[in-house]
Amino acid sequence: MKAIAYYSSLPILHDDALVDIEIEQPIATGRDLLVKISAISVNPVDCKIRKNVDPQGQAKILGWDAVGVVEDVGDEVSLFKIGDSVYYAGDITRSGSNAEYQLIDERLVGFKPRTLSDAEAAALPLTSITAWEMLFERLDINKPANRNPLLLVIGGAGGVGSILIQLAKHLSQATVIATASRQQSQAWVKDLGADYVLDHSQPLKAQIEALNLGQVSHVACTTHADEHFVALIELLKPQGKLGIIEFSGSAIDLNLLKDKSISLHWEFMFTRGKYQTEDMIEQHHLLNRIATLIDEGLVKSTLGKNLGSINAKNLRASHVLSESNKTIGKIVLEGF
Repeated sequence: MKAIAYYSSLPILHDDALVDIEIEQPIATGRDLLVKISAISVNPVDCKIRKNVDPQGQAKILGWDAVGVVEDVGDEVSLFKIGDSVYYAGDITRSGSNAEYQLIDERLVGFKPRTLSDAEAAALPLTSITAWEMLFERLDINKPANRNPLLLVIGGAGGVGSILIQLAKHLSQATVIATASRQQSQAWVKDLGADYVLDHSQPLKAQIEALNLGQVSHVACTTHADEHFVALIELLKPQGKLGIIEFSGSAIDLNLLKDKSISLHWEFMFTRGKYQTEDMIEQHHLLNRIATLIDEGLVKSTLGKNLGSINAKNLRASHVLSESNKTIGKIVLEGF
């Protein structure tokens, strides 16, 4: 089968940063599905792993978003059958979705939204899982004590922010303040339902105060948490909640959280699959709930750009775009 891999960590403009290869088709056993892949999307995690995880000359296949059709099932599979259309983000410890076929544990897979094309659906799994877990499991936005929460979303036009805004507006009582730094991205965020849009390239405190909405109760920081960390603690009300998905700077000074009793929440959507947690099947249920929201017209795809068929050349272009940190929505590839 066809696949795209890398053998050593190289700058993305190098021709060998990602290459086309041929490998044997895997066989489904246990609770695994064998999925014939029709569309994928590219996430920042793809770029981070390519740059920082050197496979020492072994072919490493990236990719943690896929849409496809179940080609075969393992002998313990109970949730799906051959021919089902599915979507998923997968497991960071296993071979990725940049291939014609992939093995994936059924507990991490959902039924593809009926009303979306393959490319539109491929934009959703990883970011939807991240946004859902961040909002409803980490930040607990719907906890009864959280009356009229004021939610600040840092990086609202990115993949996670784009779906998180929609979920917050349709499934919580939160007033949503999202940040975006360019006119195009600000318009995108507003269209997704954000109540207010701020510019995160400028100091946030004065912009928040000008809204006259009171103190922020919850923050979902989807990007550059190291740059915003101190400012976000200042913005949060006492006993507020701060959620982050990455921190690339120096160590976090946890003492800054103490005075206001602010709670810090990490969100890493691969945790359940990586550690085979007892509630691993929650990602199956979560993806199905997202599909229902989409098919009911409450949530829409966050596809930003479709860069064509799935091959090394187009994947390299996708990584270049992702590494620019100027993407709006998700980057998708479709078909081999």
